[in-house]
Amino acid sequence: MAVKQDVLRGCLEDAFPDSQIHIDDTMGDQDHYAVTITSAAFMGKPLVQRHKMVYDALGEMMEKRLHALSLKTLTPTIED
Repeated sequence: MAVKQDVLRGCLEDAFPDSQIHIDDTMGDQDHYAVTITSAAFMGKPLVQRHKMVYDALGEMMEKRLHALSLKTLTPTIED
């Protein structure tokens, strides 16, 4: 079952407020996405934990509705 991009974005924005989120529907079928999230919530966390945070935010979408999800989980750079 497909997931509309705005639904995916809404879940991620709820879980990671004040983050920058870029979503690309890689196949144009609402079933294969590449997502880049830049969030301070990821600071100090290893990659596996960051991805788990995203999976938890998406809940059943990850289990039943998304076929493929490529993730980049970044932290913001702080400029003086």
